[in-house]
Amino acid sequence: MNFFERQAQARRNTTRLVVLFALAVAGIVLAVNAAVVVFYGASVQALATATLLTLGTIALGSLYRMASLRGGGDGVATQLGGVPVPEDTTDRHLRRLRNVTEEISIASGVPMPRLYVLEHETGINAFAAGYAPTDAVIAVTRGALEALNRDELQGVVAHEFSHVLNGDMRLNIRLMGVLFGILMISLIGRKILYVGGGRGRGAAAVLAAALVAMAVGGIGLFFGRMIKAGVSRSREHLADASAVQFTRQTVGLAGALKKIGGVGEGSRLAAKGEVEEVSHMLFGDGVGLSGLFATHPPLLSRIQALEPTFQPAQLQQLRTRWQAGAPDGLDEDVRMGLDAGSGARLPDASAQLAMTPAMVAAQVARPEHDDYRRADAIVGVMPQRLREAARGRDAVMPLLLALLLDKEPDVRAKQRADIVARLGSATADAANALRADALAELHPMLRLPLAELAFPVLRLRPRPALDAFLATVHAVVHSDGRVSLFEYCLGRLLETQVRESLDPARYARFGRRRASSVKAEFATLLAVVAHAGHTDRESAQRAYLAGLQRVLPRDHVDYAPPAEGVAALDAVWEPLDALDPLAKQVLVEALTDAVGHDGRVSVAESELLRTICAVLHCPLPPMLEQH
Repeated sequence: MNFFERQAQARRNTTRLVVLFALAVAGIVLAVNAAVVVFYGASVQALATATLLTLGTIALGSLYRMASLRGGGDGVATQLGGVPVPEDTTDRHLRRLRNVTEEISIASGVPMPRLYVLEHETGINAFAAGYAPTDAVIAVTRGALEALNRDELQGVVAHEFSHVLNGDMRLNIRLMGVLFGILMISLIGRKILYVGGGRGRGAAAVLAAALVAMAVGGIGLFFGRMIKAGVSRSREHLADASAVQFTRQTVGLAGALKKIGGVGEGSRLAAKGEVEEVSHMLFGDGVGLSGLFATHPPLLSRIQALEPTFQPAQLQQLRTRWQAGAPDGLDEDVRMGLDAGSGARLPDASAQLAMTPAMVAAQVARPEHDDYRRADAIVGVMPQRLREAARGRDAVMPLLLALLLDKEPDVRAKQRADIVARLGSATADAANALRADALAELHPMLRLPLAELAFPVLRLRPRPALDAFLATVHAVVHSDGRVSLFEYCLGRLLETQVRESLDPARYARFGRRRASSVKAEFATLLAVVAHAGHTDRESAQRAYLAGLQRVLPRDHVDYAPPAEGVAALDAVWEPLDALDPLAKQVLVEALTDAVGHDGRVSVAESELLRTICAVLHCPLPPMLEQH
């Protein structure tokens, strides 16, 4: 399956979750009613009251938990004791984690996630959490950082990125909220048992009520674990396969799984109360459940899927070896030479690429090994000053604004005035300095990755500062009405990501609209793209018709570039982003047809296509060419 098919499946899984939840609620209600019949008889009024109280308790519990998770992945990470990884950390383990994650972020075309470390967890584990890539966090245990070498850490992080790309995080975090409701009755029973003891006349009734609540809550726990196991197991195999496809080596991921089986702590986490709730989103089994309730495939089967000849006896040999001394990942890096770069190079900015619509659609959210090597090259050639600016809280706004500044001095002077009016002269001066120096001759392939690296630091700013930043971005992009399509799209992408990070639960939804309902929006986007990429009307019209034929083969909409230019796209993003996943695939193919109808696609054009796709939440790798 490609990205769009996996998104469609994830939407079906959400529907399946609702059905399973309804069955669990029905089972709990029946159990409560059975208890009422035993203690109070088959009174219609008593049964109705019990049913309403049970449904109310479950609904309030789920709504409360979903509200508490509205902030996204950061809340889940801090719940388990996660500590944010500083952007300027000097800890060698954390620096290596940040480097690996930056490379995978660039290679996959998604914003750099926030990083957390579970400092007090010695087991080897990790998880990704959030509603969407814009609010994603990846948390790794201290045990994983110390025990895994770079290849193994790369495999684990790539595994977690597959959950980010496939939309698994959204389902995982909603699963946490929904399942909390069906566990509420058990929690109430425990609370009653804890505070309601004594030897008074009502003690026996209190004890009986508490025991009944806990027994009924056991039904909720049973259904909750079954739902998590059913949703999680198949996705873990898919994430393993995606990580191998991405890194093109099984040694790293298999090595991480072997160390889980070989070291004493395995993948178990110490925070037992919290781990039960998040067990379905962990890299390895954090609780120790098996059989029907196991949220992960058996460890040996995961290893053998990567290395078919691996035998159980070999796992026992590893346990014996590591009992004498725990593995040291940094030491293995030195001995195995894993700190060396790949030696990949960026293509010349004037290069022409070969691509087909089907190939581009297949690459959405599906990075492969050469994308990772190219990301290593991007990081290697990116000026150090820009990388430091992307990690600095005070420098990140000037950096992102500098990417939008025009080459023409007169236009740039107007943009500077807009920045001064909203953010002050210091920000304007810093942006101009970066534009004139480090960004002056920046390779087209470095602009979007730079923005993706900077975004997690940007979203740390307080809401008033982000509101002022969004207003400034809009003003800078539209300062004189002559805006390139790339500048407009990059500005729009920044606005989209900031807005989503401020309220991730609101924007994290699967689209359901059909292509037939957005014909005008399709035509506007294709017309703007075709007009921007061609100097004469005839060539632009041919490009437009090539794209339109792909997306609306039975309809004819005349080529008519909007009089307001790129500003006309303000009205198309929301309807197009709400498309059904499979309709989005056709849209990406249509854009590719329009961009490459003449058989030649420049690096700059491919980066424009990447930026448009990023606005529409279809992340593309950093270079589009035949793999």
